[in-house]
Amino acid sequence: MSLATGVGSHPGETQHDFDEAVRMVLDLLPDLPYLPEVPGRGVGAAMTGRTLGLQTGLDVDLQPAGWRLTGTSGAPGRDQRRARSLLGQDLDALEERVQDRTGAFKVQVTGPWTLATTTERPRGDKVLADHGARRDLAQSVAEAVGEHVAEVRRRVPGCDRLVVQVDEPALAAVLDARVPTASGWGRHRAVDRPEASDVLGWVLGAVREAGAEPWVHACAAGTPWSLVHGAGAEGLVVDLDVLVADDLEQLALAHEAGAALVLGVADPTGPVVGYQDLAVRAERWLDVVGLAPGERLGLAPGCGLAGAAAADVPRVLRALVDAARRLDDRA
Repeated sequence: MSLATGVGSHPGETQHDFDEAVRMVLDLLPDLPYLPEVPGRGVGAAMTGRTLGLQTGLDVDLQPAGWRLTGTSGAPGRDQRRARSLLGQDLDALEERVQDRTGAFKVQVTGPWTLATTTERPRGDKVLADHGARRDLAQSVAEAVGEHVAEVRRRVPGCDRLVVQVDEPALAAVLDARVPTASGWGRHRAVDRPEASDVLGWVLGAVREAGAEPWVHACAAGTPWSLVHGAGAEGLVVDLDVLVADDLEQLALAHEAGAALVLGVADPTGPVVGYQDLAVRAERWLDVVGLAPGERLGLAPGCGLAGAAAADVPRVLRALVDAARRLDDRA
C-alpha cells in the first residue's frame, strides 16, 4: 500500500500551534504520522537547534551569527538547555495523544553535513572547515540519535515501526564546494565522497542499531542519491521539482535494491492542488523510471510546510492521502 506522510515542519509561532500540528498529523495521516516541527517558535525549535539540543557530547550556545560549539564540558549553555526542554515539552504533548494508537511513526533529525554548515567552531567559521570538528559533531549526533529513538519508543508505546528521517538539504552543496565561508568571499573546500558517505553512515547506522529505520530527506538539486543509499539509507524522501535525469536512475536502482521512495509531489508554498493532479504527477514519474506503486512508495510535500498558510496544511495532507489511495487503486 502506498503511504502519505509529511516532511516535518509546520507553520506557527506558539505551543498551541505545535499542539494543533500534532492533532492534525495524527488525525489525517494514518499511514505514517510524525512529530511536527514548528520552527516559528524560535531557533531552538528550528532544525539545527532541535538536533543540537538532542546531543550531550558537545556544548553549544547561540551567538548573533547562529549556533556555535563551545567545548566538551558536559555543561550545556542556556540556549542548548532551552532547545532540549522544548523538545521534551513536544514529546510530552505527543505522548498524551498516542497512548491508544498503534502503527508506524516518524521523527526527524538534522543530518551531520547540514549541521556542519549551520554550526560554527569556537574560534569562528563553520564546523565544515575543520575535519576533526565535523567528525566530532557527527559522532555526538549519532550517539544522541540512538538515545532519542529509545525515548520516542518509550513515549509512543504502540509504535511497531519507527522511521528516523535524517534531513540533509546541504549535502549537495558540501560535495560541490558551494558552502560560503564566514566572510562570504570564499567557499569551503568540497568534501570527498568517501568521507561524506562515512560520516552520514555513522548517523544512519546509529538509527538502525537502535531498532529504527533510517531515511534521508533532501530537497536540494544535485543530491547524490546513490551515495545516500550506499551510506545506509533505507528510505529516500525526494522533491520531484528538483530532480534531473541522472537522479532518476539512482532512485530507481535504490528502490529496486529495497529502499522506500517518498515522492515530494505537492508544492508546500504554492496553490493547493487536488489529489487527482498529485496522483497523476506521481504516476507519470513512476512510468518514466519504470516503477509501480506499492508498499515501498509514499507521497509527501516537496519540502517542509513551515512556509505554507496554516489553513492550507490540512488540505495538502488530505490531498496526499487521497492521492496515495488512488495510486493503490490503479496498481
